[in-house]
Amino acid sequence: MFFFDFGIFGTIFYYLYINKQFMKNLLLTGLFGSMVAVSCSTANQAQSARNDNYSLKGTWQITNVDYDKNYKIKPFDEGVDINCFVGSQWKLVPNNNTGSYSISEAACPGVNTQFKFNVTTDRQFSFKKIPNGTKAKTVTAGYFLQLQNQSPNSFELVQTVGDSSAPVNVVYHFQKIN
Repeated sequence: MFFFDFGIFGTIFYYLYINKQFMKNLLLTGLFGSMVAVSCSTANQAQSARNDNYSLKGTWQITNVDYDKNYKIKPFDEGVDINCFVGSQWKLVPNNNTGSYSISEAACPGVNTQFKFNVTTDRQFSFKKIPNGTKAKTVTAGYFLQLQNQSPNSFELVQTVGDSSAPVNVVYHFQKIN
């Protein structure tokens, strides 16, 4: 056995070289502590996403749409102008992640669309349209919007459209009806 009288270096050598069991226990304790810290953080994020999701319950109306007016935008492949979405009603049912929106403005063609939605931990609102007679699991395309400025009576969804070299942000302002 070696004997060192180097103060702190001798102590480190002792614990590293001679007392391997102590080091194993120290390492396992550190790993366990890290796992607990990470798991609590993940649980809090998931709970926050669940709360965001459930607070969207109800009927909402788009009161305004902000975007760069130099572009002509027809959102969500509906074939209608973006201004037709002002006044549209959106019904969100978080307990089964379903929803619908309807456009009934006089100058716009009528649209009634069913969809499935979800809010992720990073506050992304994702939804996919479900055509009549189609199962949701067969639909692979959808839309991602960022959920922002959420309150009990309003929220915003921000959609980025266009290519990556010149993206355009479209901001849909929602107001709760009931």
